[in-house]
Amino acid sequence: MVKKKDELPDWVLDDIKNARFAKPEPLTRMGYILEIYEADKKIDAQLYEAVEDGRHIVTLDLPKNVKTSECQTGVVYEFGISMLKAPLAKKTIEFLKKEKEIEMSAIYQFELQKLTLMDVASDDMSGDAEE
Repeated sequence: MVKKKDELPDWVLDDIKNARFAKPEPLTRMGYILEIYEADKKIDAQLYEAVEDGRHIVTLDLPKNVKTSECQTGVVYEFGISMLKAPLAKKTIEFLKKEKEIEMSAIYQFELQKLTLMDVASDDMSGDAEE
């Protein structure tokens, strides 16, 4: 069987699939929701401050107590996030960099813990009134 040029070798796929996540790290970031995936109970969020790997856009798994119907796109939220990180093997990191031109040393998973709607418009209004 001939493998496609773009396919990853089995050993790389196994390393990625079997990566073990470390203890969750809590993060707090401000940003807004870009997209809501009701069927998957996930959201894409644009964060003002990047996460550890430099990304500003992350996909967050929603907890059971947060309904997708309560989420609004384009409004500012404070996101309480659990970031899980699974480092990849050195051999996999080197393969991805050399063969695929991908700089990736770990796999990240983000879970929403808390979602707080920020009242940015009211803050701006009160700031103008005081001047």
